[in-house]
Amino acid sequence: MPHKMSLEEAHQLATTILQKYGCDDENAKAVADTVIAAERDHAHSHGLFRIPGYVNVLKSGLVDGKARPTVRKLSPGVVQVNGHNCFAPLAQTAGKDALVEAARANGIAALALVGVHHFSALWRETEIIAEEGLACFAFTAYTPAVAPAGGNKPFFGTNPMSFAWPRSGQPPMVFDQASAAMARGDVQIAARDGKTVPLGTGITADGQPTTDPNEVLKGSMLTFGGYKGSAIALMIELLVGPLIGEAASFEAGARHNGDAGPPQGGELMLALDPARFGDPDGWADHAEAVFAELLSQDGVRLPGSRRQSYRAVTPTEGIEVADPLMDSLNALLNG
Repeated sequence: MPHKMSLEEAHQLATTILQKYGCDDENAKAVADTVIAAERDHAHSHGLFRIPGYVNVLKSGLVDGKARPTVRKLSPGVVQVNGHNCFAPLAQTAGKDALVEAARANGIAALALVGVHHFSALWRETEIIAEEGLACFAFTAYTPAVAPAGGNKPFFGTNPMSFAWPRSGQPPMVFDQASAAMARGDVQIAARDGKTVPLGTGITADGQPTTDPNEVLKGSMLTFGGYKGSAIALMIELLVGPLIGEAASFEAGARHNGDAGPPQGGELMLALDPARFGDPDGWADHAEAVFAELLSQDGVRLPGSRRQSYRAVTPTEGIEVADPLMDSLNALLNG
C-alpha cells in the first residue's frame, strides 16, 4: 500500500535528507519547497521522486549544498545569477526580485541563470513571476536524452519550456512542457511501475520503436511533433547555452559523471509587463475574454488548471508515496 503523509511531513522528510547529504538550511529549504509544491499539485515526476537524484550529485561533490548565488545586472534589462554550483531553486529565489524590478522598469527583462543544477518543473518558476502581474517564459536544457529529427542517438536534453500569464483573483494560466514527447521523469516512473509508454515516446538503442520505458531509457527519447519539436529543442539549446554563456546539453553531458542527478547548466527566464505594452488598461480583460471564448467549447480547459485544482484538496488529504520510492527515501534517511 502507498505510504500516506501530510505535506508538512513530506517537506520535513525532504529537508532532513538534503541536510544529511550536504545542504545547509537555506539550500535544503529552497529545494524542498520546490519538491513539495510538485507533490501538492500531483506533479509526482518532479516531487519526492527527484530526491535520490539530488542526493546523488551532493554525494558526488558536483553540487555545493552550501553555495550562495551572486546577482549582477549585465544591462538595465538583463540580470545574471551565478549559482556557483548550487541547485537552481536557490538561484531563482536570489534573482526573482531583480527580474521583477527590471521588467517593471523596462517593460521586458531577462534573467540568465548560470552555474546551477536544474532538476525541477519550470511551471513553479514562471507562476511565481506571474503572481507579480508579469507574463513569464522559462527555458532550460539537460544532458543528451532526446534524438533530433532524422537521428537515432541522444543529442538534445528534454528541453522544457514554460509560460505563465497573470490573472486577477485567480491563479495564473501556466503551461510547462518538454520538447520531448514525454517528460523523462514520467518515462522513469513508468519503468519503475512496470508500465508501458505510448508509441512515439522513444526508440531502442538500435533505433527501433518501442513502448518499453526501460528500452527508451537505454536508447533515446523522441521530440514531440517530429521536426517541429526538434526545432524548438534546438532553439532552447541556443537560448540556455550560447546566449547566456552556459553549456548545451551535449557539453553538459560531457562534463557530467552520469550519476542520474542534474548536470550543471543554465536557464533563461523572460518577464514582460503587460501594462507597458500597447493596451495598458485593457490587457487583463482582453485576455479573460480570450479564455472565456476558449472555454465555451465543451471539454476544453486552460493549461495547468487540473494541476492547480489539486491545491484545494492536497493540503487536507495529504499525499501518497509509492512503496518503492518510500523505501528509497528511508534508505537515504537511515543510511
